[in-house]
Amino acid sequence: MAKSEERIEARKFRKNGESLARIAMKVGVSKSTVGLWCEDIELSDSQRNKLLESDKKAGAVGRARAAVVNKNERLNRIRVNMDLGQKMVGNISSRDLLVAGIALYWAEGDKKGRRIKFTNSDPAMIKMCMRWFTECLKISLEDIYCYVGINFIHEGRIEEIEKYWSEVTGINRQGFRKPSLKKVQSLKVYQNPNEHYGTLSLRVKRSTNISYLVSGLIGGLSGFEPKAW
Repeated sequence: MAKSEERIEARKFRKNGESLARIAMKVGVSKSTVGLWCEDIELSDSQRNKLLESDKKAGAVGRARAAVVNKNERLNRIRVNMDLGQKMVGNISSRDLLVAGIALYWAEGDKKGRRIKFTNSDPAMIKMCMRWFTECLKISLEDIYCYVGINFIHEGRIEEIEKYWSEVTGINRQGFRKPSLKKVQSLKVYQNPNEHYGTLSLRVKRSTNISYLVSGLIGGLSGFEPKAW
């Protein structure tokens, strides 16, 4: 197409209210060239409004596409780093479990008095602590009992909640004591309240000697002189 024909085509499109960018694509010249060819053409108010709406829609589509790309990139980074983390940990030896359990109890366990008590809302932490109790400290399941702590508004779900924690711990329902219902108005809003299971407290029967052992383990890990609780 000759330049004159391109110019005529461009001006025709512009008079119909087309954007400079779309005209450039259709005619096959640069946007700046189209701008020079059509600089004297005044668009009507309705044509300008139409172009503005089109730009808004194009911007929204572009942002949506960018959001999808960013989300996929983030998910990919998560997968890559999770795989890397699992490979770095590798197989957990009995000593690895012992040390991990000491650190876990040191951070989250009850260290007041001569008792062994661990409370948490994270089922993965509860499972890890149960492994540590049974595999490293050689505590039998029969010597572990537990109870649920949760707001009183969930009282009607106690059976369901205890069943959930029973599956996590392997402790049957007979090993559950009376739940601790918090008689205060909950300020926290849960997106799925029926998937909230509160906290679980693990207690070990006749745990005085075990508490001394755990104190020594923490002392061994920390390098400080252990003390009886």
